[in-house]
Amino acid sequence: MKATVVVSQLGARMHYAVPRIFAADGTLRHFYTDICATKGWPRLLSRFPRQFLPTALRRLAGRNVPPQIPTELITVFPAFGITSALKRLRVKNTSGETSHAIWAGARFSKLVSRNGFHGATGLYAFSGDALEQIQTARHLGMWTAVEQMIAPRGVLEALILEEMQRFPDWEGLARRDPLDTIFAARERAEWHLADRVICPSEFVARNVVAEGGCPEKCLVVPYGVDNTFRCERTRRMPGPLRILVVGAVGLRKGSPYVAEAARQLGRSAVFRMAGSAKLSESVTRNLSESVDLRGIVPRSEIAAEFQWADVFLLPSLCEGSATAIYEALSTGLPVITTENAGSVIRNGLEGLVVPIRDAGAIAEAVTYLADNESARLQMATNAIERAADFTVARYGERLLLGLSTLPAERRRPLP
Repeated sequence: MKATVVVSQLGARMHYAVPRIFAADGTLRHFYTDICATKGWPRLLSRFPRQFLPTALRRLAGRNVPPQIPTELITVFPAFGITSALKRLRVKNTSGETSHAIWAGARFSKLVSRNGFHGATGLYAFSGDALEQIQTARHLGMWTAVEQMIAPRGVLEALILEEMQRFPDWEGLARRDPLDTIFAARERAEWHLADRVICPSEFVARNVVAEGGCPEKCLVVPYGVDNTFRCERTRRMPGPLRILVVGAVGLRKGSPYVAEAARQLGRSAVFRMAGSAKLSESVTRNLSESVDLRGIVPRSEIAAEFQWADVFLLPSLCEGSATAIYEALSTGLPVITTENAGSVIRNGLEGLVVPIRDAGAIAEAVTYLADNESARLQMATNAIERAADFTVARYGERLLLGLSTLPAERRRPLP
């Protein structure tokens, strides 16, 4: 007998990869989310021209239908979803973001708990949104798994606080957010109660343990992507090496070090950033002097950015396992990144791994790839081969195998 699983997930993260994996395996008992375009007014909302909708509703209307998941297995909470979206619009700073995350995670978790687990033997939930669900599921004798999508809050907070001290103009004055302690305590409580803590990288697992998690519970399962981009690679044209960065522009992604590396390299390389940016006018102006800021690029147009590039760069200070790197690999781009990005890049094979906070190391890596065409081309070939082992299908196989040791039937309920 196979274990059956309830999955709960806020948002359309990774195009609903986790519930899709369990549905394909025939073990998905039910799926909870906030809003998707399958039921209720969000389904009608998706039919309206988006240009006439307020920003919050436009984003909700853009939620796609969870593919390969039967509609009858899905429960949504649209009233909660729209309330959460409107609350998020009023967020003005990182403290507000943390406050919203605590409220939304607890509220969603309680809604799932009240709606029940449909006789499933297991629960799969996500960090910050899982505590109340895990508590209820354990009392019913279910096994529980929580996915730690990024390094623990305490680690993230410490890294960003140091960056704010280094670059005070980028994201405001450096001050510790007292709410981070509450969020971090919630994460630790989830790890303590869960049977498994799913980590997308060794970087995340190592820091979960450092923050008090049990090593025996941690299971490293790298992500996977099914890339629909089509990029035909040829020998690059003469001229500066073209460097692409995809993701939000900010301190966590190491953007100041991208800017400094670009300044060091001058005309020998061209840097382009595609992603949202909430920066002051002065920072934006200074950054634009050395980097081409593309802003938010629609997914339908991102293939052209990958096609333009010779190398992909993501010098993040803190990630779970950046999916943009998986996508870059599948398009045949060598990658320059850091260990903290949680990627599957092997140094010298699919790209180069540099220390965090080191613009000079980034510049050296770019120079090496510019001066060694044969090495760059070999890394490009290796990138495509590496990507073939990190598809959604392979991700699913690894995840299901890792959870296969959990019981297929409910355990004795707690008193």
